[in-house]
Amino acid sequence: MTRTYPFHAARMFNTPLLVHRGKAEIICRAVGDRILGRPVSIHAPEMGVLGEPIRDAVAVDWFTGEEKPVFEAARRVGNVAVLEIEGTLVAKGRWTGAYSGMTSYEGLHAQISEIRADKAVKGVVLEVDSFGGEVSGAFDCADQIAALASEKPVIAILTDHACSAGYLMAAPARSIVMPRNGMAGSIGVISMHVDVSRAIDSTGVTVTILAAGKNKADGTPYAPLPEETADKFRAEMEILRDLFAEAVGRYRGDRFSKAKALATEAESHTGQAAGDAGRADAAANPTEAVAACVKAMAA
Repeated sequence: MTRTYPFHAARMFNTPLLVHRGKAEIICRAVGDRILGRPVSIHAPEMGVLGEPIRDAVAVDWFTGEEKPVFEAARRVGNVAVLEIEGTLVAKGRWTGAYSGMTSYEGLHAQISEIRADKAVKGVVLEVDSFGGEVSGAFDCADQIAALASEKPVIAILTDHACSAGYLMAAPARSIVMPRNGMAGSIGVISMHVDVSRAIDSTGVTVTILAAGKNKADGTPYAPLPEETADKFRAEMEILRDLFAEAVGRYRGDRFSKAKALATEAESHTGQAAGDAGRADAAANPTEAVAACVKAMAA
């Protein structure tokens, strides 16, 4: 049976992404054929962020038919809360944590709200291992982490990677610790355009695009991308990159200013090199760093 993945296609293609270029290429090679195998219909997510409806949402277990809560509270180690920011980062949906391979900004919002209100939580660890994800919701989520860090000690401990939107989530922490073989950076924006016009021609199918408004069909996958349209998309992504760098500079201050973030041209660094460049504050074993944090908060 042929399957299509319209929801994934809508999130992957013809939209700006805060994701590491290498990760985007791997995703395309791994699932591109299945996702773009034939024309698909697009379905928008049903859950919003305002009011944190994810707290009351339930999902039906396909095997048992039982309803289970979607929202998961942040993990606690002593009086330290652990926010798991792992896998692909998405704006909305039923992905609260890393077990699905995704983390939603929506779920993080709800977890952050609980942590801010819980006086028993004395410190927070951001456990970050992500190559990034969607632009939508990323900046607001980072600001929520910054607000949390202004109230309680927050340390970001990378359990390997904090690239693009993953780094945006780590930047508001009071300090960033990464393993010696970890990677941080990729402060840029990427978008992937898919031209399926030749594939459609080979099937004998003709797609006629009817649009009201000169720019309405910009970026359609049923025709090659004109250079004029590509230039417009690049200009829009440069605006997003500037916002990204501004946010990093606001969170990191003199350690890693907006100008320094822009000067990287979306390059990533590993281990000590990331620390030397100002992206991180220390290179250390993640397990030892967590233990030291928990010990310090218990003192």
